[in-house]
Amino acid sequence: MKARVKWTDGRQFVAESGSGHSVVIDGPPDHGGRNSGSRPMEMMLMGMGGCSAFDVLNILDKARADVTDCVAELEAERADGVPSVFTKIHVHFVVTGRGLKDNQVQRAVSLSAEKYCSASIMLANGGVEISHSYDIAEA
Repeated sequence: MKARVKWTDGRQFVAESGSGHSVVIDGPPDHGGRNSGSRPMEMMLMGMGGCSAFDVLNILDKARADVTDCVAELEAERADGVPSVFTKIHVHFVVTGRGLKDNQVQRAVSLSAEKYCSASIMLANGGVEISHSYDIAEA
């Protein structure tokens, strides 16, 4: 896997993934940025959410669950000092579908957290306290 991050100006960068997709990363004005993109740590949090949601959907799809929507809502706490690393992350899934079974969704969330989500597991192995919850909504 490769990526390239190029400085554009101020504290703005354009990051390009090895697969050719780009995203703008920027800082707040009080740090020389223009607030034109996500912060680097926000990108990490969104990446973890995307990784987890991808897993949950894959697992539910293999179980032939009728999912119509899946949202991962993440909330993180960071250390006060430098480096201001993540100390806690909570992921709350809202899975919507027809006739979804609680045990299927619970299993999908658990498997993602414990076995499949590389981003989540990497952060947990680095000392971040990660928790998960979910709600099921009928479509």
